Amino acid sequence: MSDMAVAGTTGTRPPGTGAHRTGAPGAEQADAAEHAVPLRLPAVFVPAPLPREGRILLWDPDGPQPGSPPETAPPPAGAPPVHTALTVVRPHGAGARRRTAPALSLPIDLALPHLVRARHDPAAHPATACWGAAALHALRLAARGRLLPGLTATGHDAWRAGPLDPDDIAHLRAIAAALPAEGHAVPLPGPGPLRLPEPEALLRAFLDAVADTLPRTPAAPHTAGKPFAHRTAQHLPAAHDWAAEVAAGMDAGVRISLRLDLSAYDLFDAGPADAGAGAADTAGREPARRAGAAVVQVHSLADPTLVADAAALWADEADTAFGPRARVDAALAVRRAARVWPPLDRLSAQDVPDVLALSETEVSDLLGVAATRLAAAGVAVHWPRDLAHDLTATAVVRPAPGSATDGTGFFDSEELLRFRWQLALGGDPLTDTEMDALAEAHRPVVRLRDRWVLVDPALVRKARKRDLGLLDPVDALSVALSGTAEVDGETVEAVPTGALAALRDRITAGVSPAEPPRGLHATLRDYQLRGLAWLDLMTSLGLGACLADDMGLGKTVTVIALHLARDHRAPTLVICPASLLGNWQREITRFAPGVPVRRFHGPDRTLDGLDGGFVLTTYGTMRSAAPLLADRSWGMVVADEAQHVKNPHSATAKALRTIPSPARVALTGTPVENNLSELWALLDWTTPGLLGPLQSFRARHARAVENGEDEEAVERLARLVRPFLLRRRKSDPGIVPELPPKTETDHPVPLTREQAALYEAVVRESLLAIETADGIARRGLVLKLLTSLKQICDHPALYLKDGTPPGGGDRLAARSGKLALLDELLDTLLAEDGSALVFTQYVGMARLITSHLTARAVPVDLLHGGTPVPERERMVDRFQAGATPVLVLSLKAAGTGLNLTRAGHVVHFDRWWNPAVEEQATDRAYRIGQTQPVQVHRLITEGTVEDRISEMLATKRALADAVLGSGESALTELSDRELSDLVSLRRGA
Repeated sequence: MSDMAVAGTTGTRPPGTGAHRTGAPGAEQADAAEHAVPLRLPAVFVPAPLPREGRILLWDPDGPQPGSPPETAPPPAGAPPVHTALTVVRPHGAGARRRTAPALSLPIDLALPHLVRARHDPAAHPATACWGAAALHALRLAARGRLLPGLTATGHDAWRAGPLDPDDIAHLRAIAAALPAEGHAVPLPGPGPLRLPEPEALLRAFLDAVADTLPRTPAAPHTAGKPFAHRTAQHLPAAHDWAAEVAAGMDAGVRISLRLDLSAYDLFDAGPADAGAGAADTAGREPARRAGAAVVQVHSLADPTLVADAAALWADEADTAFGPRARVDAALAVRRAARVWPPLDRLSAQDVPDVLALSETEVSDLLGVAATRLAAAGVAVHWPRDLAHDLTATAVVRPAPGSATDGTGFFDSEELLRFRWQLALGGDPLTDTEMDALAEAHRPVVRLRDRWVLVDPALVRKARKRDLGLLDPVDALSVALSGTAEVDGETVEAVPTGALAALRDRITAGVSPAEPPRGLHATLRDYQLRGLAWLDLMTSLGLGACLADDMGLGKTVTVIALHLARDHRAPTLVICPASLLGNWQREITRFAPGVPVRRFHGPDRTLDGLDGGFVLTTYGTMRSAAPLLADRSWGMVVADEAQHVKNPHSATAKALRTIPSPARVALTGTPVENNLSELWALLDWTTPGLLGPLQSFRARHARAVENGEDEEAVERLARLVRPFLLRRRKSDPGIVPELPPKTETDHPVPLTREQAALYEAVVRESLLAIETADGIARRGLVLKLLTSLKQICDHPALYLKDGTPPGGGDRLAARSGKLALLDELLDTLLAEDGSALVFTQYVGMARLITSHLTARAVPVDLLHGGTPVPERERMVDRFQAGATPVLVLSLKAAGTGLNLTRAGHVVHFDRWWNPAVEEQATDRAYRIGQTQPVQVHRLITEGTVEDRISEMLATKRALADAVLGSGESALTELSDRELSDLVSLRRGA
């Protein structure tokens, strides 16, 4: 019996399974006990009157019988593990007989860890392994909270395992079927033939013993005398009825559910048993109308497929598998459910608790919280199978009858659009007659289209008050694009129909590249043709558009092509900064020869005799001449560098809004510089009213988007804005491959009045001197003339050497058209996070530019011939690292030997007579290692010698070859007449 040697100890327990005992042995004994329990022996469970006092005994079938009498009983329940003699039943010949075997008796709390270990111990006896499976099952039930309080037969407190669902019962039965005879070999007490306990009943008692042990934790001494917490039995005779009901609910193995029958409208007679569902109340009001009935169903927990109506159970028509207590158990289940939902109390007054008549209020209650509470109590509510739950309401915008079905001319109509609720069943809209019937219904469930339909009271209110007002076309389009609308302070789904839906589909479907229009002398790239098609679509629908392409992607030529494609006799008005007037005129003349173009600028401006074509003006002129411009009929108004009107409260923006046009196009590379209010300003000019009032736009869209708080708000704004703004970057797929590696652009710049006066005076005086000179003296005078004129074209201060005038950088820019245009270019490319090289052949001009940009807080460095080599290297490093986005360089000092691939833009502030020198300077950025397209900008003063040289280089190859070969020296050989023609200022260019 060395295997049975064990100290009296509680051993090691899982959390919550131990019970406090006085005089418990030390940890050394516990460890010894854990390893000495002989799991190779079969285990049996011996129940006790108090479930927690049951014992697990491991007995030795082959051990010698102790000297104690066979009738010796096991040790008292709850005692520490001890050796004992156990009476068991063993096979004997063809029968069986009692015999006594040595055994080790363990209380439940100590036995649990050993049984759990035996479940996966290959040396454990099969009977012990089965009890290990039962122990795991009991622990899992406790972990799920499947513990119910009750009383023993003697009225003492005891926990029991339950309620058990079908899976729990099936698992219990599987363990019972696998239990060997040795696992339940202790005979039942009493006279008569030998009887062994049924394995399933014994396992059920074991589950109860574990359930009664676990809650009685070591904290029990602090709750001494408390029922269901302390180990000492508590006698509770007064709780007998309560315990009986709990036990019935646990042991009966039935539950109830309610099946709703809605075909019983107004078919129930009022009576004493139905006072709550139809009898007239004491105030004399009419009985509540019947809305249906709840039929009680009874379900077997042991067999989920077994279900019957309570009426059949009481009429003895149900399957006998429910058991003899099924009626009592079902009645008790109804009583428990009535505590959750009081209307079920009326069933208790009926002889058979089978059918409960329901009022409309009660049906409504079951649609909401009542069903949730009943479900939590285990009582399901079953609605009719054909009950429709898919009645929905959507805010719908309907155009006026007769609107064009394709959306064309939608905004020509002055009729307002109807905004109303539309109810639908299963996605199929209800007719007005059906919605009227629904609006008059006062029931939570109605009969509609031969179906029972579940009706939310909120939907009934929408059916009663369908009309939500009228919308003008722009507001309706805003609703259609965003898919939402504000109704009573709530954002709801909104759906367009008819012509409005067609319009939405057209402007959101995307476009295919357009065909180049007749009269366009340019080859448009694929992305430009798509942009043309998009602009043509938007303007043909009476909508505005914002073309927000990066610098250098061809916004100007795209708009010229749009003018030709629209084929309107009314002229197009282009408003731009003064520095871009020349560029627009040159581009129009180049790409649309024969199209009239007029500058509306300067003191001699006029619109007399205007007939089609283009009219070019500046923002300043537009602001002062807005009434005159507003009186004209324009086919299209274009705002170039439209960020000039990003402040909607500025005088310029207000003046621009007064000029009417059926088509408005904004051009900008930076639609948003600081906040979304700037985007609102642009789109509210192109399509007035689209985004609503600024204050509402800020509240609904801008704050949530700018704060990054609401992803849905970002998507909602994107759906609304995306069709009206075409934003393309050089890095976009499909654009970079189409761009040449280097794009060169000449920017015509007007002279200021000061520049023009100086220019004419120098030309007049110099030509007089040159006419009377010859030889080397003449050549010297010509070179001096050319130098003076180029300096005047750059900036009067460079020629006069008067430095920076009082008044700061703005005053400096006002004296030079080139410096003003440089500001425009740098503002745009810096907003795009670009970098630029600015070349000039004059160090003095480089210093003026640097001083000016520094005054404007633009980070800038100056590199010239006098820059020390270490500082030169530091400048290059800062530029390449992005710390300095603008680097000003003198042409000769920086024309070779530098790698400046950070630059995506190269600006030639003045023209070098030999283009090869310019190309070498450009190659500081356009070289091996460059990964982005390079934009080359050449600033050319209009009507001057710079302008004339540029034309000659492009058109007169003979003179171009001469200039390429020897530069300015070739010009000294021109005749007086040729020289005069070269340098004379041409006005009106």
